[in-house]
Amino acid sequence: MDIPVTPPSVRSHQLAILRLLQEFDRICSALEIPYVLFAGTLLGAVRHRGFVPWDDDLDVLLLRQDYERLLREGPAVLNREEFYLQGEFSEHWPMFFSKLRLNGTTCLEPYHPRDPECHQGVCMDIFPCDNAAKTELGRKLQFFASKIVIAKCLNRRGYDTNRLSKRIFMALCRLIPMGPALRLTKQGKSNSQYVHSFLGGARSYGKNVYPREWLQTRCSAQFETGSFPVPTHADDLLNLLYGSYLEIPPQEQRARKKHAVFVDLDRSYAHYTHYRDGMTFDAPTRSIR
Repeated sequence: MDIPVTPPSVRSHQLAILRLLQEFDRICSALEIPYVLFAGTLLGAVRHRGFVPWDDDLDVLLLRQDYERLLREGPAVLNREEFYLQGEFSEHWPMFFSKLRLNGTTCLEPYHPRDPECHQGVCMDIFPCDNAAKTELGRKLQFFASKIVIAKCLNRRGYDTNRLSKRIFMALCRLIPMGPALRLTKQGKSNSQYVHSFLGGARSYGKNVYPREWLQTRCSAQFETGSFPVPTHADDLLNLLYGSYLEIPPQEQRARKKHAVFVDLDRSYAHYTHYRDGMTFDAPTRSIR
């Protein structure tokens, strides 16, 4: 379906997302809440001193206790005229992570939301990092439990897939209560040696379990026009996530998840409801490199 608006460039989209990071950093600084740039955003900070040029996403990571304090105290500090904090498991947002969104904009993601009142402005992702179980078996049980949580939340949000195996797994997960799976995913002592980011939408076990020290110590790194916190163990984390991350892939291998199928930086998502309803999605899911 054609939408009668010229979409913005990737760079314009990035600069809109940068406004979100600046507001998020302001809130965390005011509340003295530690966080770090994460995943492709961390890769961009280290390798490009800004966004990976072909990426349209921004991720931050907080340890669970800091993440929950952000959700409790952040709204009181937030500039609500311009921004919207979309907290996990909140009204109109049934997901297991949170987002900060830019009011008055549109960022249609590749799914049809079940809740028509779901805010769909330009966004950044806010992920929790949980205490990992003491044993590897315990951590793998947490990983499996996280898959149940993710499947149930995606179903509630409106996710659809053509893959039969995913359809069957999501159908089975509907029969399992959310509470026990979520508690198992988050269980673990606050001084655990390892932490995990399974509720960051983890696709693999091994790339989402880290020594706690990797995230407890931070330093600043340039990201676009500002300086933002990154783990002092950024090299270890990026090697785990991406391998030889300093090597920029050739043009034909530059791939990313397609986070947005349509973006308008000047008009609210409410303007496009009837267009969204007629869309079909076939988005690639490769991780950014």
